[in-house]
Amino acid sequence: MKRDLNSTKGKRVKKYISLCGKTSDGADFTELSNVPFFSVMQTFDCGQCFRFNVICGNDGEFADGVVFGKYIRIEQRGDKIRLIGVAADEFEERFASFLGLDEDYEKIRNDIGEHFGVYGDTIYRAMSLASGIRILRQEPWEALASFIISQNNNIPRIKKIIENMSKGLGNSFTGFDGKTYWSFPTPKAILDAGEAGLAPFKTGFRARYLLDAASRVISGETDLDGIFRMSAADAEAELTKICGVGKKVASCTLLFGFHKLEFFPVDVWIKRVLEKYYPDGIDLSSLGGYAGVAQQYLFYYERYINSKESGEEGQK
Repeated sequence: MKRDLNSTKGKRVKKYISLCGKTSDGADFTELSNVPFFSVMQTFDCGQCFRFNVICGNDGEFADGVVFGKYIRIEQRGDKIRLIGVAADEFEERFASFLGLDEDYEKIRNDIGEHFGVYGDTIYRAMSLASGIRILRQEPWEALASFIISQNNNIPRIKKIIENMSKGLGNSFTGFDGKTYWSFPTPKAILDAGEAGLAPFKTGFRARYLLDAASRVISGETDLDGIFRMSAADAEAELTKICGVGKKVASCTLLFGFHKLEFFPVDVWIKRVLEKYYPDGIDLSSLGGYAGVAQQYLFYYERYINSKESGEEGQK
């Protein structure tokens, strides 16, 4: 979908571009400056996507992976962010929204403070420590399949399953670095593989769920495009018709694959957060239109800050 660059969001995106061109190796790049509330490490290492690898070093934060059937690398040094493998027009039309850079996170954070602040100051500490998280706009099918795989799993294993499944069933292509990469498998590729074809990727009991999801998407019984236009309740009801998709998987899919930011997925970490910081309870239905962003702040706060010493940080 083409972005209206004269819209408020379009103008916000365009003003971040400070430089574009080609690297010495001939790869397209787009460089951004002064992007508020964005950290490569926090955004790509908070459990919302599984096809990127993150490195944080003394000279910056780096992530690389496959999205939209394309290999890209993102480098962040100080107030400069460089997207390698992404031309300026691609950034404006697709990758800015993928990274959530078209959203006003100052407004979002103020809204979260208004809705969560009545329950104490934990959310303010979480927003401070995880201030660089933005919700990615991932492809709906990939998000649905990925969070089906995430059930009763941990992040390193989820990433391994998805990597192997993409190598086995996805389409290969050559990245700007000359290496071979693979796109995420289509619903047809997964359905054609069947349970026997999925077995080598160690999907286990989730294979049946993946096949049902693929079958429904192919037949149109599950209309992914239509879900974008549905209310939150109808969208959740639609996804939970798929075998093995419960409230948590549906919420994650709708938050990360459909950018329905009001969804607040409750997994083992968030249950822990709610019990630990909100023992008197919290009305999940009254958390506003950006509850999902708050969920990521709280998830990061607990998983990376408070639970690091326990060695539990791999569990999703």
